[in-house]
Amino acid sequence: MEDDYYSIDSILAENQKIQCTFKVDVPDMGHLDGGKAGDIKALSKVQIPLWMAYILIYSDYADFTIPPPFAARVRNALNAEPRSVRLSNLVGQGGLWYGFGRMMMHLLNDEPAEELSRVLTETFRARLPEVIDQAQHFASLQASAGSGSRGGDATVAQFREGMDGTERELFQLAQESAKKTKVWYETSERGRR
Repeated sequence: MEDDYYSIDSILAENQKIQCTFKVDVPDMGHLDGGKAGDIKALSKVQIPLWMAYILIYSDYADFTIPPPFAARVRNALNAEPRSVRLSNLVGQGGLWYGFGRMMMHLLNDEPAEELSRVLTETFRARLPEVIDQAQHFASLQASAGSGSRGGDATVAQFREGMDGTERELFQLAQESAKKTKVWYETSERGRR
């Protein structure tokens, strides 16, 4: 994922909300909290999209707490067994947990940012072999069931539900690659022997 202004992945990752605690009274912005109050009072806690939180935090109007997808409980679960955590449940279906984490790193100081970077990297490294293995497995199931049959689709969908959006893209690419490799092998001289 790029930090490009026009990147849809960046836009989706920056649209995740984080909880901010305001340090000062902010007039005429009560609508951000979904309430009818005209002002946001100091020490009010408000869920704000990440793209807006940058401005408030860097302007020293608000502080933020680490959002639940990166809280200690989730980090501990990821450190124990990264493959068992359903990343899609942490940021919403089709969400970009890795992208959201990268965006959160911009708000954190050196040590917490390095810790989050380590968690993201180790989680990705631990989960990637399983994603690729399952993609190749499901591609072979679909190929053996025939190109017109979609027998493994329900199982594939269930497996994919727990994946982050980035992992889903890689899963799809690996599945297509496995299918194309099988076709190539069967049509080459080596496959005819």
